[in-house]
Amino acid sequence: MRLDKFLSKATELSRKESKKILHAGEVKVNEQVIKDPGVHVDIVNDDVQWAGEPLSVATGNRYILLHKPEGFECTLKAKEYPIVTDLIAVPELGSLRIAGRLDVDTTGALLISDDGGWLHRVTSPKHEHAKVYELTLADAMDSDAQANAIKEVAEGILLEGDHEETKPATLEFIDETHARLTLEQGKYHQVKRMMGYFGNRVVELHRASVGHITLDGLEKGDSRFLTPEEVAKF
Repeated sequence: MRLDKFLSKATELSRKESKKILHAGEVKVNEQVIKDPGVHVDIVNDDVQWAGEPLSVATGNRYILLHKPEGFECTLKAKEYPIVTDLIAVPELGSLRIAGRLDVDTTGALLISDDGGWLHRVTSPKHEHAKVYELTLADAMDSDAQANAIKEVAEGILLEGDHEETKPATLEFIDETHARLTLEQGKYHQVKRMMGYFGNRVVELHRASVGHITLDGLEKGDSRFLTPEEVAKF
């Protein structure tokens, strides 16, 4: 790989900025100062340092679990709010994509990767990877309303503007205003729209898990790489 490209990937400097630090003599390859941006380096075996700090680039795909906090957008370019990739300290953020976006006010498990095929397997309904949501409702639902909602959700409901009913899902009530919903699909604003179908409104929403992946003590705003075993299960 060209040295200027390596520096750009390893540090998120632009190619122009990478050439500036090269010309300034700030970069060493195998203990030798290199100023030529066109020099090729072995990304596995060569020792590349900038100002004495070793640099490296990812040699394969990355699979990341983020505990998304409130107030962050699941987009790649900031609009009204900061974006979720601001919370992840890895190079080449621009190549990452999100599996199953969450609204700005929604918290919980978010899977991020640069492996397009894997992301498709995570999100595609045909692969039936369940997502568990914990929700708080604006209005209390009595036992009769709960029983009716549980039954209808299990059979599938037709949301406003849709042409097909939702896939059968599992709704469990913790109390009159708190519930847990397990889905195997991801329609636009599906959880909020499903509760709207029953004349209610979701005021807090948290995705507790995606498939077999849980947050498992990961604090809001923190992230970790998935293990090879976790990746392989999708």
